[in-house]
Amino acid sequence: VQLQASGGGLVQAGGSLRLSCAASGRTLSSYAMAWFRQAPGKEREFVAAISWSGSTPYYADSLKGRFTISRDNAKNTVYLQMNSLKPEDTAVYYCAVGGTYINGKYYYTGAPNEFNYWGQGTLVTVSS
Repeated sequence: VQLQASGGGLVQAGGSLRLSCAASGRTLSSYAMAWFRQAPGKEREFVAAISWSGSTPYYADSLKGRFTISRDNAKNTVYLQMNSLKPEDTAVYYCAVGGTYINGKYYYTGAPNEFNYWGQGTLVTVSS
């Protein structure tokens, strides 16, 4: 599986960006997909995830209400809409594919090391 993230860039505080992550090499409609981020000098942190069906999104508590994850299984793509951006949102954003296997599908459960495939990351810089 290859994941190509795009949509990052420089934006002023209060602005919006929409990240995309297109997958190739495998149909991902049965897998959970997620976004993580890593700010300079900090550990990678969870941002959002969505299970195979797209019916239930999950967010880091601090990001609820500003970020929205969605997916288009027909396009093998996951999105992250980021609104009301803050300078502390500055980071490299990574998409990931995986999940916990339950009854033939993959769900996000929050278990450690749940995601197996990672994209190369896209840089988001929010200026104050």
